[in-house]
Amino acid sequence: MTKRSDSQHRDAGAPQAGQGPEAGDPALADRLQRLNAALDKARPKDQSQAGRMQDATSSSAGLAMAFRLGSEFVAGVLVGAAIGWGIDQMFGVAPWGILVFTLVGFAAGIINMMRASGEFGRKKG
Repeated sequence: MTKRSDSQHRDAGAPQAGQGPEAGDPALADRLQRLNAALDKARPKDQSQAGRMQDATSSSAGLAMAFRLGSEFVAGVLVGAAIGWGIDQMFGVAPWGILVFTLVGFAAGIINMMRASGEFGRKKG
């Protein structure tokens, strides 16, 4: 039995330098081409940098819309409560003014949120 050096052992099954799998085995080259074609078909078409930038833009636009909707709702409730408190102070009808106008502010906040999101006034069908 002959002993081989480590470099001979490592290079025994590898193609020679400058040769790819095409030079070693035509069946392997054909299989590699079929695999590449199948991978190209399976990959989504939009893997470009622009597609990833669009995803980042749409998520930041969604975050901006969420903050806008939240502030619309909170502003409606706070304005309603402030008007109710003012009516309570002017006419001495506490707590009815703040209760009624907080509910009115709640409804106004919901309507403003629907209007801002584009759901209010949209025709179905």
